[in-house]
Amino acid sequence: MEVWCPINDENNKPSHQSFVVKLRTSREILVKQIRNTQCLLDNLIANKYFSDEDVEIVLQFPTRADKVRQILDQVEGKGEEASEYFISILQRAPDAYFDLWPWLDNIGFEASVQIQQLPVINTDPVTLYSKKLKHELCCDSKFIMSYTQKEEMLLQETYVDGIMELISAANENMGRVKDLNSLFDDNGMINEDGETIFIFGDAGMGKTLLIQKIQYIWGKGESYPDIKFFFRFRCRTFSCFKMNTAISLKDLLFRYNCYPDHEPEEVYRYICRFPETALFTFDGFDEIHSDFDLNSVPDVSSPFDSTHPVALLTHLLSGKLLKGSRKVLTARTGCEVPRNVVRKKVQLRGFSTDNQLEYTSLFFKDPDIQKRVLNHLKANHNFSSLCSIPLFCWIIFKSYQHFHSTNDSHYFTKCSVTLTDIFLLIVEVYLNQSFSMRESTRSQLETYQSSRQTLLSIGRLAHNGMEKSLFVFDQDTITSLSISEKDLKLGFLRTIQEYSGVGDRSTFEFFHIILQSFFTALFLVIDDWTSSAELIKYFSQCTYTEDNREPNFSPLSCVCAKKGNRGDPFRNNDHLQFINVFLCGLLSKPKEFLLRNLVSPSSLKTKRKTLKQHLFKSVKLHLNNLPRSTFGEFNRVHALTHFIWMARCICETQNQKVGKLAAKGICADYIKLSFCGASSSDCGALSFVLNHYRKKLALELDNNNINDYGVKELIPCFCKLIVIRLSVNQITDEGAKVLSEELTKYKIITYVGLYKNLITDLGAKYVASIIDGCPKLKTLKIGYNLFRSEGGKCIARAIQRSNSICDIGMWGNQIGDEGAKAFAEAIKNHPSLNNLSLACNGITTEGGKSLADALQQNHSVKILWLTENRLDDEAAKSFAEMLKVNQTLRHLWLLNNQITNHGASVLTEALTHNTVIEEICLRGNPVILDENRPLEDNERIKYY
Repeated sequence: MEVWCPINDENNKPSHQSFVVKLRTSREILVKQIRNTQCLLDNLIANKYFSDEDVEIVLQFPTRADKVRQILDQVEGKGEEASEYFISILQRAPDAYFDLWPWLDNIGFEASVQIQQLPVINTDPVTLYSKKLKHELCCDSKFIMSYTQKEEMLLQETYVDGIMELISAANENMGRVKDLNSLFDDNGMINEDGETIFIFGDAGMGKTLLIQKIQYIWGKGESYPDIKFFFRFRCRTFSCFKMNTAISLKDLLFRYNCYPDHEPEEVYRYICRFPETALFTFDGFDEIHSDFDLNSVPDVSSPFDSTHPVALLTHLLSGKLLKGSRKVLTARTGCEVPRNVVRKKVQLRGFSTDNQLEYTSLFFKDPDIQKRVLNHLKANHNFSSLCSIPLFCWIIFKSYQHFHSTNDSHYFTKCSVTLTDIFLLIVEVYLNQSFSMRESTRSQLETYQSSRQTLLSIGRLAHNGMEKSLFVFDQDTITSLSISEKDLKLGFLRTIQEYSGVGDRSTFEFFHIILQSFFTALFLVIDDWTSSAELIKYFSQCTYTEDNREPNFSPLSCVCAKKGNRGDPFRNNDHLQFINVFLCGLLSKPKEFLLRNLVSPSSLKTKRKTLKQHLFKSVKLHLNNLPRSTFGEFNRVHALTHFIWMARCICETQNQKVGKLAAKGICADYIKLSFCGASSSDCGALSFVLNHYRKKLALELDNNNINDYGVKELIPCFCKLIVIRLSVNQITDEGAKVLSEELTKYKIITYVGLYKNLITDLGAKYVASIIDGCPKLKTLKIGYNLFRSEGGKCIARAIQRSNSICDIGMWGNQIGDEGAKAFAEAIKNHPSLNNLSLACNGITTEGGKSLADALQQNHSVKILWLTENRLDDEAAKSFAEMLKVNQTLRHLWLLNNQITNHGASVLTEALTHNTVIEEICLRGNPVILDENRPLEDNERIKYY
């Protein structure tokens, strides 16, 4: 790297002590601190201060200290200019001579313009290693390798950012991550002492691709300019290390990334000295399974001592090693990471409608095919909901691409497609690619039948891995299971970097963990030797209870799954859950035609009967054990994430009897499924079950990830729903439109919860139509959407026309004074409205006065929230006048406005005319209590 300095004045040379004298008087310091002689020699000879002979003389000396002394002797002998340039090299190659920063500051060195014109070529090992890392990472991440290695897919031409949400310490949504460049800023920070950005999401949400994108933009120099070193690790490969493996941190960094070409000790010393210049990515924290016992590792670890790699990983995350370095850690939803190490939590939510559109245009270059695919997605919300998960989207698009080329795309005209269907498709695509052109047109049945032995071999590998919680396989394992080179080339397995230290032998993994789950299920179905107990064993392993946890549970100590432990220390067994889902799909009635030539009829019949009986039993047991409670007029059942998995299994069977049994066993009229990680496709599974429920019911799906496609998947249920709660779910105007069409069709809804979604003024008309068209609607929660004045006015006019509405939550929109005036008109003489929240809406005194005036003509509103607006003393006077007339209002919340002591005094005085109101809350206003004692004495005015 050449560094040039600007020229201002040729004669501008600072007058100070002789540079020769500076070198001579500082000789001891320089000999001790200069460790890199090569950079000095390269620049001195390049600018003709040294000759080849001078360099040869220096290189004859055996030790570094003697080399430095000889360089100093020669530089001093060549005079002031050479000495000045020598010091300039030390200053302009800071990574090479960081030990001399204090000395340079102390002497106050400033090079003359003449010396500034001379280039300094930065050949220090730190800079060279950083450049090497960037080059290698850029090359390694240029092509997408997550799903296939049979073809080259440029990351830049295929990768699309999905929805990334910032999550608080209390697991609440704090808004979206703008882009990958903002990952390390302070927005959304939950712990300033934490060093780890924790990115989590369900399987298939694109965590690995996101890490690859981060690597790529760093390698290209497009982001993170203050990061010099980027070390990437895939956590599942830590399982390859033997229990007695012990390596140093230096070896872990250099051996399993890339090795410095020059002076590795100096590079490592720099990293230890400046850990803030290093970034680590650890992908798939939930996939570490090792027999190593962390309890045997000392609490304090040295960066120079050797220990087990898993211990090094935990010490890096905890800050015991390289404290100050940055880390990005990914895991599936449900994996627990200690709060003290996490700086930010980011949840991946998959593709939005716009993301899908962008991905479609990147994947299909032909505009005609693009249009056809988009039409298929638009016509089939079942496909669209599956495509909201990036992995499934890729599988569907890849399958479509293949079958379109063979003029056989009838798969994509089906009304209902299960998860098993799309994995059967991608396996068929990969198998067909190994056939000749004539053979590739064969049917799915023929393809699977001719490939039975291959499917068995790969399935056995997948199953053995699941049994041992292994996702990486060495060559010996591949050979022992008779997996041929031809089978390896199909694309289901890919080669990965070797971590076990056995040389150049290859190591393999499935291109995605869900594919390993699919092959495991396929093996259990088509292997004639699989017993009934073996077939259903994963169902019992996926039943999580608190009793399964270790008494001294510690997320960091549980990266090692010790032999004999009960349960999964990460509380995440999605890969096993997917096996159950695929078993239900493969043994379903519609798949009997495909499987009857892969497994004997008697075995298939036995396995179908076993699964069906177990599913009936487990559904009944699970539903009976769900916690129930009285909630208002409802009998509420609080279902957990396991209920979602059970619904997936039931839906995958496509068996109406199982669906009816599940619906019959619910025995409640309010189902709570908040914070269950439900996706849009899960709504299809819930619909399959709830469609058999005979009574009206309430459904709570707050804080999930169902988006607009999930709303469409719920369409079969709306004829039964009297309560629907969909808050914090990425729902846009399109989802609001579906709700409007369906809810007004049946007119039975009493409660609609859409808090904290993405509905705009355009969607306000759909919300208004729900109010107009649903005569039983009592509660509407639509706070923290994107409504402005027009949307506010539209909704307010609908409220004005409603005779049933009781509770309106509009907190956190921006309807302003115009919207407030519309709500003022709505509440005049309103017959039923009890509670109204217009908090945090940008309302000023003008809007406040309108609301106060309207309340003089209202006899229904009991609670009014106007928190976090811009109301002042003038607005307070209007509310005071209102209180002299209104004898209905019980609670007036004016927190965090601009009301001073004067406004507070006026409100206090008004209370002498009103004995009904219970409280006026003024906390957060600029009121100074010591100035007005009566304010403190009135118990109905709340300041704290």
